[in-house]
Amino acid sequence: MSLIEQKIANELNVHERQVAATVALLDEGATVPFISRYRKEVTGGLDDTQLRNLEERLRYLRELDDRRGTILASIEEQGKLTDALKKDILTCETKTELEDLYLPYKKKRRTKGEIAKEAGLEPLADALLNDPMLNPESEAANYLNPEKEINETKAALDGARYILMERFAEEASLLKTLRDYMWRHGEMQSRVIAGKEREAEKFRDYFEHDELISKVPSHRALAMFRGRNEGFLQVSLVMPDEDPRAAGVGALMVAEQFGIEDQQRPGDKWLLDVCRWTWRIKLLTHIETDLFGRVREEAEQSAIDVFAKNLKDLLLAAPAGPKATIGLDPGLRTGVKVAVVDATGKVLDHCAIYPTAPQNKTVESEQILAALCAKYNVELIAIGNGTASRETERFVKDMIKKYPQIKAQPVVVNESGASIYSASEYAAKEYPDLDVTIRGAVSIAHRLQDPLAELVKIDPKSIGVGQYQHDVSQVALARQLDSVVEDCVNGVGVDLNTASAPLLARVSGLNQTIASNIVAFRDANGAFVERKQLKDVPRLGPKAFEQAAGFLRIMNGKNPLDRSGVHPEAYSVVKRIVETHQKAVSDVIGDTAFLKAVNAADFTDDTFGLPTVTDIIKELDKPGRDPRPEFKTATFQDGVEKIGDLRPNMTLEGVVTNVTHFGAFVDVGVHQDGLVHISALSHTFVEDPSKVVKAGDIVKVKVMDVDPERKRIALSMRLDDDASEHEQAGANRSGQRQQNNGSRAKARSNQQQQKQAPANTLGSLFDQVLKK
Repeated sequence: MSLIEQKIANELNVHERQVAATVALLDEGATVPFISRYRKEVTGGLDDTQLRNLEERLRYLRELDDRRGTILASIEEQGKLTDALKKDILTCETKTELEDLYLPYKKKRRTKGEIAKEAGLEPLADALLNDPMLNPESEAANYLNPEKEINETKAALDGARYILMERFAEEASLLKTLRDYMWRHGEMQSRVIAGKEREAEKFRDYFEHDELISKVPSHRALAMFRGRNEGFLQVSLVMPDEDPRAAGVGALMVAEQFGIEDQQRPGDKWLLDVCRWTWRIKLLTHIETDLFGRVREEAEQSAIDVFAKNLKDLLLAAPAGPKATIGLDPGLRTGVKVAVVDATGKVLDHCAIYPTAPQNKTVESEQILAALCAKYNVELIAIGNGTASRETERFVKDMIKKYPQIKAQPVVVNESGASIYSASEYAAKEYPDLDVTIRGAVSIAHRLQDPLAELVKIDPKSIGVGQYQHDVSQVALARQLDSVVEDCVNGVGVDLNTASAPLLARVSGLNQTIASNIVAFRDANGAFVERKQLKDVPRLGPKAFEQAAGFLRIMNGKNPLDRSGVHPEAYSVVKRIVETHQKAVSDVIGDTAFLKAVNAADFTDDTFGLPTVTDIIKELDKPGRDPRPEFKTATFQDGVEKIGDLRPNMTLEGVVTNVTHFGAFVDVGVHQDGLVHISALSHTFVEDPSKVVKAGDIVKVKVMDVDPERKRIALSMRLDDDASEHEQAGANRSGQRQQNNGSRAKARSNQQQQKQAPANTLGSLFDQVLKK
């Protein structure tokens, strides 16, 4: 049992043997979906969430261990590795602590402190630090060295100061103390850069913003960092109401760490001055970088988590199912692109119509669309929610009224990422003979039939259900989103005979090459009739078969178990069950009464324990069951098609498009999502909006406020809320903010006046604070 496995077991509150078994499976190449579904006995029943956390911690701790080994080797090579230092390095629990310890031994460019050491000034620094009774000027006179350009005592004292500053700034325990203190008490301060107020309008909320750094929510932190990166905001770490001319609490903590205090000795003032310089020049910047890095890391992870939740909800949205569908990609000048697909998703027909301005060929467009619906027995019309979406939806509804024999149901579909897919290399291979605009209409139709199968063709970052996705670590984002897609695809299962290569590539144990080989094999040999045929696919070896087979379905094959989630390795268990009860496999599938009477414990053995046999019986009851919800659609209100059509207190139906920590965005059909703030989600306290709503939910909302200029819509899910009360509450909050900003401005003004008054000497200030 490794130390890493013990640590993970303690963190997850599980047995060490569960962690060790899981790590062994992961190292053998097993995926989380496979382990979670088919290796419950081995892991002791760890679920997919626990397994994902375990996988992530394992990666972090192994990276930490690798870095630890590199650092130990480096310090040992320098001949500076003591037993105490080695112990400290071996017991580090975070990368930050590890880098703090390594800082004094890290190879770096030639510093002013090193130049001073080369000039022979280190003994002077040591002497002044160890004996404050020495007079700095008198002592420095002993170290003049014209050959090293030390021609006056000031140069000697400057060199000694640089040596001590670097020494102080590399003290690991001091760094930790300062970092902890600033995390508790420091403020993240944001100010607009003078002269850029107009350009920075979208960051107006952060023109003069102060907030305790440890309490900054992820969305505000990322907004401030974005404003800084775009050159509109200056963001700093400050101590509230601290006089910049004074030594400050940071300098006092440096002094305390090294036993420096003002006892009116000759060297005290110089040493305290070194502490102040160390804090202002070295440590404050270092601590600010560290803590801003921590805030960014936590904010990024929070944003990634929100993105992952929204993506999961979108991928697992209810499919409309295998129905003939028309996909409409709305447009004005370029017209509406039309694609007809059959129940299996095959493209049957396509064209363009021009029902709206500027061409206004409404009658002709109605005739074309009605003819296509009749010819192909279309049941659904999927309308992309982009430009001209509501105009197109109104046109479709009018067409259906005019042609009552048409029974197709119009549904508005989120088209985020469709244009990226239609211009992708895969789309070009999938539909080489179709124009890129028609591919978009095909994608919209497919999204309605099966969102999961279509969305896996698009880079998850382009699906548009996250915030600040371009501001976070792209490596971490891709890793987590890929995990979400993998979990969703394997949770639902994949039809081996209809799945695209991108969908197959997300199946446990498969990759893009093997997925392409499966499609090629299927095209060359016809539909798969049993799972074991997979073993004939090039490059799909025994390990890949083991990982993938249980998640691949064959709906009308030779063996009825091949359409279920029962793994081929466990078919023998089913055989024993049916032989014991003298039944055929086809007879027991779906026979709930019989299966409820089967005692799972009677069919366990050394290979298949009770959890697996129980799962097998459940799967036989509802083979290949789809965990996704029943298909429902939202109805947008007629006449409400643009933001200018909204009025306070309107009650509308909409679709949740995005859930964040501060609320949920809802599409009400005006091309601009409205925000239901977390406080307006429910009459009861809501800590996490994702516990109340999820992406894809159909909700009723009331319009509270509309700001067309800033394209902001405030909504409420508390339908008894009143817009006038909301407006008054907003005015009260605005007044409170102005009052708070006024108080801060007054405090800064007082501070400026204090600067103009004679300041206390540095030594007396230290003396006052240290004696408290």
